[in-house]
Amino acid sequence: MSYLRWALFTVPLILFLGIASGRVAGSGYGNRWFASLAKPELMPPGWVFGIVWPILYLLLGFALAMILHARGAHMRWPAIILFVTQLILNFIWSPLFFTAHQVTNAFYLMLGISGLTVLTIILFAVVRKAAAILLLPYLLWLGFAAYLTLEIDLLNPAAETLVAPAMRTQI
Repeated sequence: MSYLRWALFTVPLILFLGIASGRVAGSGYGNRWFASLAKPELMPPGWVFGIVWPILYLLLGFALAMILHARGAHMRWPAIILFVTQLILNFIWSPLFFTAHQVTNAFYLMLGISGLTVLTIILFAVVRKAAAILLLPYLLWLGFAAYLTLEIDLLNPAAETLVAPAMRTQI
């Protein structure tokens, strides 16, 4: 299968799964629980996440397509397995944070995702250096997301027990 065919499969799939994970979890500023939390000073506005994550998912899809296209390359399968593992954990992060309100566990999960991503980049570099380079913005954003998660955890020690305020209605 050519690189283009792989990309036509991987890019929409990763983009769809990433967006679906966030939507199902109710992630973002529209989440009442999240809106009630104290945020760090470096917290970007909500629209930034809506731009950054789709771009990162596109880069992930193209990188994976390069690796899938590299038939017979040394370390190809371990690279694919690590990539899929970190991606599944990435998709678990939003429900853990936004739905289960497990901020501390979400921070530790983010550290695990970051560690697996470093290993994935190393293996991707063995297979295709360009694929490894495509993962670098993702790794940087994961580091920033880990910082934000840690700061939210420190600013909101009772976040896991916080109940979101009910919506007000006037009749």
